[in-house]
Amino acid sequence: MESQNTNKRRKRVKLIFNPSSGANEESPVQLMDVIKEMQAWKLVPEPYLIEPDSDLKEVVADAIAQGMNMIVVCGGDGTISAVARAMIGTKATLGIIPTGTQNNVALSLGIPTDIPAAIAILRGGKRNKIDMGMVHCGGISTPFIEICSVGLFSTLFPSGDDIQHGDISRVGDFLETLTISPPSEIQLFLDDKQEIRKMGHVVLISNMPYVGRHYQVGSENSFGDGLLDVLFFANLSKLDLIGYALKGAGTNTIEDPRIQHFRVRKVAIDTQPAMSVMADGIILGEGSVQIEVQRHAITVMREKTASNI
Repeated sequence: MESQNTNKRRKRVKLIFNPSSGANEESPVQLMDVIKEMQAWKLVPEPYLIEPDSDLKEVVADAIAQGMNMIVVCGGDGTISAVARAMIGTKATLGIIPTGTQNNVALSLGIPTDIPAAIAILRGGKRNKIDMGMVHCGGISTPFIEICSVGLFSTLFPSGDDIQHGDISRVGDFLETLTISPPSEIQLFLDDKQEIRKMGHVVLISNMPYVGRHYQVGSENSFGDGLLDVLFFANLSKLDLIGYALKGAGTNTIEDPRIQHFRVRKVAIDTQPAMSVMADGIILGEGSVQIEVQRHAITVMREKTASNI
């Protein structure tokens, strides 16, 4: 294949590849296709295959120490989030090749799921600084790039994620958890100014415009506006909530008026009884949490035609 960019010098990049994203049987062929396409753009990828015990912070730090200032992640939203967390505080740029199930981060950033088109952005795109969220729970601080949830969705996520990836044996666990999970008294403190207290099942705090099955919860540039979108599901039944989660693309739908929607820099949440807290698929614990936006936390490659942040 002829080089797509003959006037550019070769550039070493770290390629972090998740072989478990998407269809596993496609991974070996997919990795070779990605490497071949990157080489066509005069990118010289040094691959790293993610394993369950991978220390991505160490992988990123080692790549930067070797002079690589671009870290390219090939995987789904969970993989992208993990690499983004490892890159906070560095001057490296994050490149994204989405190969997951939902690919909300890529959709939110305007990165196509077509692999050659996504790779073209690594060379022909522009660098943008974007925000991340930070959750403080149980004395531990955890960054997130997409979403933090408090309540029922967090509790259902482990079995629901397994079902989404083909493990139908978890359907019983999912239904049992759905049946026995009670509502809690949920108290929100918004930017230290407004207090909300109601019974409910779920609070979502999003840094990205799209969550779940491409449901739009924020503005197109919400990842760079210095604010988080807080959605409080106080008056929805469990069945309503499941319908919300499964309804699919919501870009052209009107938001349910029963959902309270706030845009804040920080929010504190207390639940009685204590509810489960999750950030980008990671269960963090239960109880009180504080969440705040981290302004311009990392740099990502986006299309040149994308609006400036």
